[in-house]
Amino acid sequence: MDSIRIKITIGQKAATAILYDNPTSRDFVSLFPLTLEMEDYNQTEKINLLTQKLTSKDAPSGFDPSVGDITYYEPWGNIALFYKDFGYSNGLISLGKITSGLEAFKISGTIIAKFELDK
Repeated sequence: MDSIRIKITIGQKAATAILYDNPTSRDFVSLFPLTLEMEDYNQTEKINLLTQKLTSKDAPSGFDPSVGDITYYEPWGNIALFYKDFGYSNGLISLGKITSGLEAFKISGTIIAKFELDK
């Protein structure tokens, strides 16, 4: 499987995304369905500190995120959804990409996001 299709619901808005087929993404999907309170961080990304660490097996040492990237920041153990470009970060693992509905994340403050497989 090359990618996993997911749906992310924020209030009345829904975004679709693909997760890449890698050990960290598969670990994340194993938690679905998942509802996360995601706080705004640095006016660049929405983040949530997961209750358990995801594997970083076979992951590169870092990643340079751009708008729409879904990532896992291994040092802190948080999921991060980027709605603005950011620079290369050690410990950042690419999980996937938002393919539609990115505007749902471009609101200030904390959001509640529900992650589920897109059937």
